[in-house]
Order: sequence, then structure tokens, then C-alpha cells
Amino acid sequence: MAETPGGAVIEPGTRLSRAQRRAQLLAVGRTLFAAQGYHHVAMDDIAEQACVTKPVLYRHFPSKLHLYLAIVDAAGEELLTAIDRALRPVVAGTADSGEDVVAAIVSAYITFVDAAGESSALLFESDVMHDPDVRDRVDRASSEAVRRVAEVLAQVAGLPAVDSEATATALVSAAAGAAVFRMRRGEPTCERTAALVSDLAWRGIAGIVEHHTRSSDDLGSSHRFT
Repeated sequence: MAETPGGAVIEPGTRLSRAQRRAQLLAVGRTLFAAQGYHHVAMDDIAEQACVTKPVLYRHFPSKLHLYLAIVDAAGEELLTAIDRALRPVVAGTADSGEDVVAAIVSAYITFVDAAGESSALLFESDVMHDPDVRDRVDRASSEAVRRVAEVLAQVAGLPAVDSEATATALVSAAAGAAVFRMRRGEPTCERTAALVSDLAWRGIAGIVEHHTRSSDDLGSSHRFT
């Protein structure tokens, strides 16, 4: 029997709205691709798992690649939503400290990967990266995540744009790598992983900010990254 993205059982022959069916097919494809890899999953497998005919599947997605790209897009949106949620206090000006900012970013990645499980690898370790369309979608999500984090770093730390972007790239890479490691090992806990990575990242970023402040010609400038 198939299931909805929320886990409810769908009896064979159950009529779903177009949006519901699309969401179900995305969920089934995401699970299969994450477990077996792109090249080992056929559209027949997805149709069978979803309890639909192939014509129904092809009405929503004209090819396996189209389905895969839609799954990557959806995963990317989920990640960016998690990042935006984590950065909301910073944008609103209510974040207590720079350390809290870093911790929120790291926690966003760890929470996303913990919830997505192996399907998070579709964003971080796709086995179809040689395909230019897949690479573009993965890069787009990663670049947008870096852009949003860099924007906040520049805002609260007073770093030049290029320094903020480089620092943001290192931060999200460390957070994603540690999150995937924790998910696959099952340890340490999400909280412990977030604390370890946040502490490591914070010490490094705080040092960069201190160096930048000391070397800045504008001694009267200020930032909130304290």
C-alpha cells in the first residue's frame, strides 16, 4: 500500500487531487532515490510503490529526471525555509549575540538533515552531479543558502561582502557535513552535534571579526557580532 507524505495509508484505487498525487509521487521518489540511488530506480518502481499506473506517473512527471529535479527543488526549499527560520531573530534585530547566530545556522542544518534522513544526501551528495541540470539545481540551493547566511554575517559582523561569503561557505559546509555524519552514525545527539560545530565555528568567526575590527581604518565602526 502507498502512503501520503504525512504517512497516511492510501488504499489502491483511492482518488487524490492532482496536488495530493504529485506530493505523494514526490515523497515516494524521494524515498526510493535516497535508498537506492538515481540509476537503480526505474519509473516502474516508483509507479508500483505509489500504487499508480505509469500513465498516471508520466502525467505528473514526463521523465525520471524531471521527477528527480522536482525532488531536489523541494528539498532545497525545505532547507532554505529552515535557514530563514533560524535567521529570523537576526533579521528582526532580536538575536542576543553572534554566537547565537552561528548556533542557529548550524542547528538549522542538523534539524533539516535529521528530519530528511538519507534523502538529504540528494542535496549534498547526489550521485547524478554529472548531469548539468541536477548540478545546477543542487548548486542553486547551496548558493542561495550561502547568500542568505553571508548577508546576515555582513549585517551583524561588519565583514566585507567577499569575507562574509567565504565564511558563510565554510560555515554551511561544516554544518552540512556534521549533520550528515550524525544522521548516519546516530550519534552524538543533534544537540551535542550542534554544540560542537557551533563552538568550533564561533571561535573561528569571532577571531575573524576581531582581526577585521583591529585592522579596520574606520575605528569608529561597530557591529553586533559580540
